[in-house]
Amino acid sequence: MKVFQKILPLIFLLASCSKDDYEPIVYDNPELSINIPVVFPELNNSFYANKPTKYGVALGEKLFHEKRFSADNTISCASCHIQSSAFADNNVQAIGIEGRIGLRNTPPIQNLAFMRFYNWDGSKLSLENQPIVPIITHEEMDSSILEVIGKIQNDASYKELFQKTFGDENITPERIYRSVAQYEYTLISANSKYDKVKRNEATFTENEMQGYQVFQQKCTTCHSTELFTDQTFRNIGFPINTNSNEAGRARVTGNMDEYMSFRVPSLRNVEYTSPYGSFGQFATLKDVLDYFDNGVLGADNLDPVFKNNGNRIPLTEQEKEDLISFMKTLSDLEFTGH
Repeated sequence: MKVFQKILPLIFLLASCSKDDYEPIVYDNPELSINIPVVFPELNNSFYANKPTKYGVALGEKLFHEKRFSADNTISCASCHIQSSAFADNNVQAIGIEGRIGLRNTPPIQNLAFMRFYNWDGSKLSLENQPIVPIITHEEMDSSILEVIGKIQNDASYKELFQKTFGDENITPERIYRSVAQYEYTLISANSKYDKVKRNEATFTENEMQGYQVFQQKCTTCHSTELFTDQTFRNIGFPINTNSNEAGRARVTGNMDEYMSFRVPSLRNVEYTSPYGSFGQFATLKDVLDYFDNGVLGADNLDPVFKNNGNRIPLTEQEKEDLISFMKTLSDLEFTGH
């Protein structure tokens, strides 16, 4: 009876509150301050509609490491995108569930906030549209977004994070994609030795400076801007993947003038992203430079950088050594955890 007498005033208090007086719990979910280098290109337009937030990034990182994304609960995004490899891996081609071999080499996912295209063939224009690709691809996760939601919807930790991020516990495909993208937007690499030299915080060795000069003379047509890619699609005459599903950019556009053209990769952290090429054709940077020097495969749509120069970029052995020394200055030890 005494307990009831204590509770009774509370019951009357709650009953006296109208619906309009009720205020749901609202979590403070501020936008994160992202250190965006002033010398970098403009941000992808999608970034402005989905700016990273405190809890959105935390949720995205958790989802990024979620193995229940895959049909057999063994593969997460992080399984192939490993920090020490600049969020790529060191396999020739991506390896999915049950050891299935993917079509292409796993690309690094650094500085994605500044990219205009995603995937080797540029099949996606925004990060928010990209996560569905590995989820449904047979060689990768071989699942579906509805299956993923079914696995995590009763997980208390996810309910809490969705509540904090979006204001309620409802788990939807769009919210999953937006959260993963928010996390990936924070993966900015801009603190390599090269960056420190540009900020007058370090100096190049003689070999690195020589390599930088060779790079400016022979490489910046494709690897321009502070991202070290001009984000174009080019056929540079690499050995061809004979898989019948491969056509490079033409696989997306249907334009055979873009057959076996691929997005120019960034050279940031390239030291850690071997093997190289769309399906790991080359084990080392030296192998790539030797191939350029010896002559690449001819093609009607071979990039003019090669086509107008006898299908090659001539390099002396010293130039190759110096170039590799310079490219290693693009390694961001803080970003990769080395």
